[in-house]
Amino acid sequence: MSQCAGGGGGYLAGSPFGGSAGGSPGLRGRGAAAQSLRPCSVKQLLNATQAHTDAEWRIDDVEIGQVTVVAQVVTINSQATNCVYWLDDGTGRIEARHWVDTTSSEETDKWGGITENTYVRATGSLKAFGNRRHINATHLRAIKDPHEIYFHTLETIHTVLTFEKGPPGGPGQSPATQHGNAGPSAYSAQAHSASNNAQFSHLPTLQRKIIDHMIEEGPVEGGLDVGSIARAVGVSNAHTLSAALDALMDEGHIFSTTDDSHFSLSV
Repeated sequence: MSQCAGGGGGYLAGSPFGGSAGGSPGLRGRGAAAQSLRPCSVKQLLNATQAHTDAEWRIDDVEIGQVTVVAQVVTINSQATNCVYWLDDGTGRIEARHWVDTTSSEETDKWGGITENTYVRATGSLKAFGNRRHINATHLRAIKDPHEIYFHTLETIHTVLTFEKGPPGGPGQSPATQHGNAGPSAYSAQAHSASNNAQFSHLPTLQRKIIDHMIEEGPVEGGLDVGSIARAVGVSNAHTLSAALDALMDEGHIFSTTDDSHFSLSV
C-alpha cells in the first residue's frame, strides 16, 4: 500500500496564533456560500457548473463554497510538491490534491497515515486545471466508523432535498433556493440553533468553549481567526489550542476556510 506524508501550513505560522481577523482579501464581498460546507457526492462535483472560468461553482444552480466527500482511496501518487489521492465513492472518481509541506513534522504525521483501499473524508474546494477537476484538499482523514459512510450519503441527499423543497416542516422553497445562492450548510444550520445543543455535551471543556464561541459569533465572512478564538476561550498555549481545533475538525464539527488559521462551524 502507498501513503503520502506532508501537509500544508499550520496554525502557528508567523505568530503563536497566526492569521488576521480580516480574512483573505480575495473572499471579501462574497456571499454566504464562501463560508459554507456542503456534503457532496463525487458525481455532483463532476457535474458542477461555472458561468466562466473565474466564476463560483454551482450544483443544481446553487453556489457552493467548501465541499466534503467520503470515498475510498483507489491510488496515492506522491510527488515533490503535492500528493494526489484518487477517490471513488461509487458515483464517480475524482482527485483530491494536497500540497506538501515537508518541513512540518506535525503535518507529516497527520497526513502520513492515509493508505490505499481505505475510506477517507476529504474537505476542501473544487478546482479545475485544464479539463480536469480536483478537490484542493485542506483536510483529509481516515474513516474509523463505517456508519459515517452511510451518514454522509444520507446527508448529501438531505441537502439536495432541502434546497429543492425547503427545510423539513417548512412550506415552499428555502431562502437559499429562492435567491439562487447557498446559505449556511446543513451542518451549520444545526449548529447555530442553540449553544447548549446536546450533540456537543460529550466534548472536552476546551472544545465546547470553542464551539460555544463560534455559535455566539454566528457566521463570519472568512471564518473566525485562531487568534480571536484563543482570546475568547482564554488559551495562551498555541499547541493546546491547535490540538483542540484538530480534534474538532477530525470529528467534522468545524472546518478551515480561507487558510489554516480561520475556521467556521460545520455541524
